[in-house]
Amino acid sequence: MTKTPTDDFDTDADLDDEDGTPILPGEITVMPEDAGERLDRFLAQRFDGLSRSRIKNLILDGMASRGGMTVRDPSEAIQAGAIYSLNVPEAAPALPQPENIPLTVLYEDSDLIVIDKPAGLVVHPAPGNYQGTLVNALLAHCGESLTGIGGEKRPGIVHRLDKDTSGVMVAAKTELAHTRLSEVFANRDLDRHYMALAWGLMSPSAGDIEGAIGRDPRDRKRMAVRAAGGRAALTHYSTLQIWRLALSLLDVKLSTGRTHQIRVHLSNIGHPIIGDGVYLRRVPAVSKNLPPELRTALLDFPRQALHAASLAFAHPRTGEALSFRTEPPADFQALLDRLDAEAGIGSAR
Repeated sequence: MTKTPTDDFDTDADLDDEDGTPILPGEITVMPEDAGERLDRFLAQRFDGLSRSRIKNLILDGMASRGGMTVRDPSEAIQAGAIYSLNVPEAAPALPQPENIPLTVLYEDSDLIVIDKPAGLVVHPAPGNYQGTLVNALLAHCGESLTGIGGEKRPGIVHRLDKDTSGVMVAAKTELAHTRLSEVFANRDLDRHYMALAWGLMSPSAGDIEGAIGRDPRDRKRMAVRAAGGRAALTHYSTLQIWRLALSLLDVKLSTGRTHQIRVHLSNIGHPIIGDGVYLRRVPAVSKNLPPELRTALLDFPRQALHAASLAFAHPRTGEALSFRTEPPADFQALLDRLDAEAGIGSAR
């Protein structure tokens, strides 16, 4: 949908074309009511589809001008009647390379893509995982529909799931979507639920877990609840089902988004997630309540039994309410089915 330009623009160009690519105004005249505003903030308000940080970097790179003279100070106080222009270079190819990795796509349009991430897929390239990531897969899948984020033709990752956590993820395809979705996640203006299979019985059966999370001082690869030096974290949970007084299937919702938050909080109160090789350090005593073969199957489960089951948010461009839900993957579901079979009940899910 195109937008009608305001009188602030000294141009008759629309702001956005139908696929979300910014259509840049030529010269922008500062109106009296805008005098004194910072240059980067002023331009960010006029260039829908470019974030303020992107605008700031373009100014620093000499891409902005006032009356034909280059301006490099993002904090410059603009004056009424001044005429500015901004040159936005073509988006450069992204450094990660496209890879033909199959994706389960739940929804896609010109602004965003929603997928059901499988367990075992790393989200973003990093040391030791420069290939075979979700970003590589999205580059191949989305191709030319990626219009550029931060000057690169790449997908915008606005939230992450751990490598061995499965479930619903959204990624941005345009800078506008990236900016607005980032705000949505930062402000928690969404509804997101996880399914977790944990050791023991929760008491109470529903409640909150609160505790600041930071790096574990004894192991920098782990996170931990910290009395000092961590960031505030709050997790809500409710019990969906229990088995043999030893296992609980939980619905979990986050009020904050700290690294490994669900895994750390549940482990810290004595209810680590099944299969969590990082935060499950000893065999839980409640496992003795289980038949030997079932106990072995649970202790040998090769990853954390954690699934991002649902995600709901407003579309970053249209405001339309979007909601997605996926069932746990085959290995997780097989474990739940086995628990039901051992207990002689049908699945309650």
